[in-house]
Amino acid sequence: MTFIPVRDVAGPRARVAPGEGPLTADRCEDVANVFKGLADPIRLLLFSHIAAHPNPVCVCDIPDAGVSQPTVSHHLRKLRDTGLVDCERRGTWVYYWATPLGAACVPFLTRMAGDL
Repeated sequence: MTFIPVRDVAGPRARVAPGEGPLTADRCEDVANVFKGLADPIRLLLFSHIAAHPNPVCVCDIPDAGVSQPTVSHHLRKLRDTGLVDCERRGTWVYYWATPLGAACVPFLTRMAGDL
C-alpha cells in the first residue's frame, strides 16, 4: 500500500490570533460577500490583473478573458459592488484599480494559490 503525504494545514497560522473571537454575523456577511465576489474564475482573473498594477488599468488593457465584452463588464460591476475595485471614466475609457480592501486580499490570494 502506498501512502500519500499530507501537509499539516492546521498549524499555528490556521488558528485565530490571541484576543480575537469569532466573527459577528455582520462581519460574516461582509466576508462572505468578498468571497462571493471572487468566486468566479473570470472575476478572479480580472481582479488579479487589476490588482497587479500599481496604477489604474484601462479596461482596454485588460487581457482577453475568453468572454464577451458585456460579460467582462458584468464581472467588473460585481467586483465594484463587492468593493474590491473602483473605477473612473476618462473620456471614452474606464480605468480600474484595487481598493484598499482589494489590495488587502492580494497577499491572502497569493498564499492560497501557492498552497493549491
